[in-house]
Amino acid sequence: MDFNEVFNKNLEDYKESLESIDKESVEKVIDSLVSAFNDGKKVLLFGNGGSAADAQHIAAELVCRYKVDRKGLPAIALSTNTSVITAHSNDSHFEDIFSRQVESLGKEGDVLFGLSTSGNSENVIKAFEEGKKIETLNILMTGKSGGKLKGSDLIDVSINIDSDDTARIQEIGMFIYHIICDMVEKKMFGGEE
Repeated sequence: MDFNEVFNKNLEDYKESLESIDKESVEKVIDSLVSAFNDGKKVLLFGNGGSAADAQHIAAELVCRYKVDRKGLPAIALSTNTSVITAHSNDSHFEDIFSRQVESLGKEGDVLFGLSTSGNSENVIKAFEEGKKIETLNILMTGKSGGKLKGSDLIDVSINIDSDDTARIQEIGMFIYHIICDMVEKKMFGGEE
């Protein structure tokens, strides 16, 4: 394959995966976040690898700003505290790095926003299990088949990106969470860029 073939193939894959998104689920996520923020709740975001980077990116958009100058929104990426992650991984179990933080920081009515391209990450699953105990609203962004998490009773709202390609899932995930951040700002603060 030459460059043009690879480029066009990736573009077609992107379009197909993007068109498969259930827009109602995305709207539910937006409304859930707006409701939680209006009720004085926070969002805890988490994932591994690229999903950890995406969780940090979403938190930054919510805390700082996306397009509108406005007050900060309470969002914490659980992958950013290296001391907590390394201490707990060293002293206990890596699969508990997020659930321990949910136990410590989460309150009833808070939102857990987990990102897992496979839907099978054990530490993401355990965080949602901990969230159910304290009655958080659990949001999942996943791809592929959605793994163990898609359709489980641990998840309140799921955005599934119909692709087996991790890069594609992450690219479309970014497109979706930018729309989420944009709409949260518009619904809460109004205004344009």
